[in-house]
Amino acid sequence: MPPKKRNSGTTQNKELKPSAENGSSDKKESPELSLKKHRDKDAEFVTLCKSLHVTDLVCDRAWTLWKTVQESMDEVADTQKRMWGACLFVTTIDIDVACFTATQVLKTVSMNVKQFMGLVRKLDVNLDTISSKVNSALARLEKKYDVMLALYQRFEKTCKKIFLTSDGKQRETMRICWTVFLLAKGRALQMEDDLVISFQLLLCTLELFIKRCSPDLLQPLYKNAISKVQSPPTRTSRRNQSKARSRPPEPEVDVQLLETLCKENDCNAEEVKNVYQSSFSTFLDSLDLSKSPDFPQINDIDQQYQEHYLKSRDIDGRLFFDGDETVLVSKVEISQVERTPKKNLPDDDGPLIPPQTPIRAAMTSIQLLRGDLTSSGDQPSAVLATYFKNCTVDPTQDVGKRLETLGQVFSQRFGQAVGPRCVVHGRQRFTLGVGLYYKVMEAMLKSEEKRLSVQNFSKLLNHSTFHTSLLACALEVVMATYGESSFKNGGYNHGGGEAAETNVCFPWILNVFNLAAFDFYKVIESFIKAEPTLNKDIVKHLETCENLIMERIAWKTASPLFELLKQEHEGVAAEQVDPQANFSQPLQHNHTAADLYLSPMRPGLRALPPEPTATPSPQASTQPASQAAGQAPRQPKSNSLSLFYKKLYRLAYTRLKLLCSYLLSAHPELEAVIWTLFQHTLQHEYELMKDRHLDQLMMSAMYAICKVKSVDLRFKTIVTAYKNMPNTNQETFKHVLITDSHYDSIIIFYNQVFMQRLKTNILQYASTRPPTLSPIPQIPCSPYKFPNSPLRVPGSNNVYISPLKNPRMSPGIMTPRTRMLVSIGESFGPSNRFQRINQMVNNGDRSFKRALDLGSTPKPLKRLRFDMDGQDEADGSKSGGGSTLIQKLTEMNSTRSRMQEQKMKEDADLKE
Repeated sequence: MPPKKRNSGTTQNKELKPSAENGSSDKKESPELSLKKHRDKDAEFVTLCKSLHVTDLVCDRAWTLWKTVQESMDEVADTQKRMWGACLFVTTIDIDVACFTATQVLKTVSMNVKQFMGLVRKLDVNLDTISSKVNSALARLEKKYDVMLALYQRFEKTCKKIFLTSDGKQRETMRICWTVFLLAKGRALQMEDDLVISFQLLLCTLELFIKRCSPDLLQPLYKNAISKVQSPPTRTSRRNQSKARSRPPEPEVDVQLLETLCKENDCNAEEVKNVYQSSFSTFLDSLDLSKSPDFPQINDIDQQYQEHYLKSRDIDGRLFFDGDETVLVSKVEISQVERTPKKNLPDDDGPLIPPQTPIRAAMTSIQLLRGDLTSSGDQPSAVLATYFKNCTVDPTQDVGKRLETLGQVFSQRFGQAVGPRCVVHGRQRFTLGVGLYYKVMEAMLKSEEKRLSVQNFSKLLNHSTFHTSLLACALEVVMATYGESSFKNGGYNHGGGEAAETNVCFPWILNVFNLAAFDFYKVIESFIKAEPTLNKDIVKHLETCENLIMERIAWKTASPLFELLKQEHEGVAAEQVDPQANFSQPLQHNHTAADLYLSPMRPGLRALPPEPTATPSPQASTQPASQAAGQAPRQPKSNSLSLFYKKLYRLAYTRLKLLCSYLLSAHPELEAVIWTLFQHTLQHEYELMKDRHLDQLMMSAMYAICKVKSVDLRFKTIVTAYKNMPNTNQETFKHVLITDSHYDSIIIFYNQVFMQRLKTNILQYASTRPPTLSPIPQIPCSPYKFPNSPLRVPGSNNVYISPLKNPRMSPGIMTPRTRMLVSIGESFGPSNRFQRINQMVNNGDRSFKRALDLGSTPKPLKRLRFDMDGQDEADGSKSGGGSTLIQKLTEMNSTRSRMQEQKMKEDADLKE
């Protein structure tokens, strides 16, 4: 039964009248403010609090927050009210009191969603003002808004193709349809930011309204698509009519109409039918609309959606239809949604690529994925079955049982995360994942057969962890293709509770299968090589997964990585980190999954890594055992830990080099010194990585060396630059493990943990005989990179460089959509484009992230509370001058030269 009506009226009248029942039930404060109690506050602030019906507790804490950030903000008077609204919004999230919705505060302060979210983040002037809880809430709100915006834009475009006219009757039909969809999405989906399932639900809603709409309002395509005659009940159905009365009637799906909608929107019809039967039909039953030939009453639907919207404290989706200013977006923001570039000039050669909206991109990726798996199916092919039979122990039965067990677990957990009626969608995802799992496994075995000239892979194919890892990787690809796995929070799960339950981002799949991240990492590179049809976005996604594992996830307390390292350093295990000299050599990407899962694989000298040498010798690692000092017996040597550390070192040095370019351009000699301390920590003090992040050790090493070298660089300056680096999260320096279950800022970690552990080693760098510098790892060409991928100039989000192999191709086809597209080596075009570049580069309103000069020290934020008195030195850094444009162009030229050198190396390798 639908919820009982409480009142009626328009959306606008309800927006600013939140009732007291929306407040938290466990709070004792009165919902009405006591004016006497708040005499110490600004009268306008108290008035704002009353208009939003906040409690005394919220008012007090929001005012305290405002006073905390006020002296650090350079705001003018007319934006003060907006800052107050942001403080109230942050406070209600932090203390979990439901006083108002996001839309209500947006209307009160007269801002749209994007502006307000930017303002809330601007409050974080101390870098600890905004909590993890608020960050998580902002991320969820932004994702929901982006999804709803994309859905509404597609809804409008589709309706123009459906209806003949745009009169009042048609607009009223669209309004009811949109509101019904919003209500259906809110009730059917627990994870409302799932773009694909939400879009499929929208098509179901459109099908319902089209078949009930008057034919004279419809375009010919949809008028003809409606089935003319409803199939009469069969004799069997009449015979079972009495039995069916005990069950809710199934909605009459117009299959022909639904297939037409799916075809016009590039959507898989079978998936939409499943959404209709599993989710939408149940929703219609709850409204008694399954068999009704009429449209639902708008007042009833409005009332029920109003209750859902107030409960969620979210954005009122009805405002998209009204064109409300709180959800409007500028043309620039719309162009950013359309991610595929268009041609720059009318006379450009080459095809015009249509705008790639999020929905079109998702539908295209899904079609490609499903098309690639059509032939393979969810059963092993004849070739793969032969590989199974050739094994000493046939793994076929174990593989089948494992898939059955993991399939049940995956579908159940997917339903818990996305929505209680989405278990069937989880089964669909799992079926696709199994098809990809079999396809990649077959490709891997063919490659191994060619490499090793063997056909018996019994040991590998009976390795349970290998199968689980390969299946998990296949499912992660499927989830990423459907847009359900992303990295808006950098892989962090901040919120806990409901947020944790609805977060299916990586490493969610590892938790579902109880799979160690170190084991999952072993299959990623081989998976990418074995499946050449993966698009660039998916390859980038898997690369990000690998980086997250090396940075943080593999260093969890229960990770097998620590046991391997412990055994290695105790001289017991077979795993071995290669000698220091090897890390200065180019990384050879020739290790297969079989090498890593079946380690140890080959004989080798069992020895701990020696101390680093200034001029490492390539022969150091190949020295015979008979020539080694303190000869040790030969024991099997594996590849997994060795390769992991090689990749870890290269990732660590790449990030350190970028941070040094931001902060220490005036002291280039310090980069190698910092790297030596950093590398020493990772190799010999790896326990410091337990439940921590790689970048926490990197920033601590940088600060320590600058201290002993008398270089004035404060932690506040380091973290200010760090948070503007790519793929970073503020939790990295806000939330650092100090002791068991106790977290604090990175400065506390440095003083109480890092410096105490490494004090002796750090002080050696101030002596007259400092430690020998570690060799610098060579940064190889990643196996995950595509040769034609555009490269972003460091320090700028607006300048990209693409290698131009075909002069007839348009630069617009090869580079991301930016404000300015420049192709070096081609005719530049009109002279006024130089002026536009100057305006772009020298824009004074650009954020620090965009204006960051690689040759100057960034201006630190005004105050950081975690820089406690006596724990950090006074900051005396000065921002450097110089021409930003010259620096940008110099960097462009340098990047182009490096690309040319890399291309020459690749060509030389091919000739060999």
